[in-house]
Amino acid sequence: MAASRGLLARRLLLLLRPKIPPLSPPHGLLRGEAPMRLLPPRPFGEWRRAFHDGRPRGPLWRSKKLIGKEALFAIQGLKRFKGDEEKLREFIKRHVARLLKADKLSVLGELERQEEVDLSVKMFRIIQKEDWYKPDVYMYKDLIIALAKCKKMDEAMDIWGNMKVENLFPDSQTYAEVIRGFLRYGSPSDAMNIYEDMKRSPDPPEELPFRVLLKGLLPHPLLRNRVKQDFEELFPERHIYDPPDDIFGMH
Repeated sequence: MAASRGLLARRLLLLLRPKIPPLSPPHGLLRGEAPMRLLPPRPFGEWRRAFHDGRPRGPLWRSKKLIGKEALFAIQGLKRFKGDEEKLREFIKRHVARLLKADKLSVLGELERQEEVDLSVKMFRIIQKEDWYKPDVYMYKDLIIALAKCKKMDEAMDIWGNMKVENLFPDSQTYAEVIRGFLRYGSPSDAMNIYEDMKRSPDPPEELPFRVLLKGLLPHPLLRNRVKQDFEELFPERHIYDPPDDIFGMH
């Protein structure tokens, strides 16, 4: 009896179920085109790898993750006490001096990135006193460029002198940024001194410092002509833009 009731209920459900009309074929099939190939379903893991959560990828993300908690604490403390020399000295003694090598280098790099150049110089001097310190041209380069961009040319030249004492030579980018800094500082004569130093460098010259000088020395035609003559001898196939003679009163 129960079996017959169950059979009757299933038949009633089939009769009462709404009929769904068949899907119409895509317009392409109506025009006689070949049906579209469906890609086979991919495993869940592949879909998960294809998902992007919006965070930056590559060196920027990795570099931020590499800064440890102690290094971040040191950066915050240095910035907090930079206006108070006594508190800053005490904080360096208690928290910065005991950092590991990797953390100290991270602190220096992050201070340079944030253009905290005065603190960067202090951190560089701390690193120089470490037993593991070895002269590194790239460490000098980053610090000199950071100082030059902030127009701290006196401090940049102090670091420049230390670099020369340690028998290190700047590369073309360092020369270009220091020359640009002196031109911004309103001192073309100092820019020319760096240029003369560059010509004595054992490395072959590159275009970038020349072009920075040629652009920055437009108000100083005599100095610019000296640089232009050297540029044409070293790079005979390169083109130099010369402005009209009357822009800066040149005749």
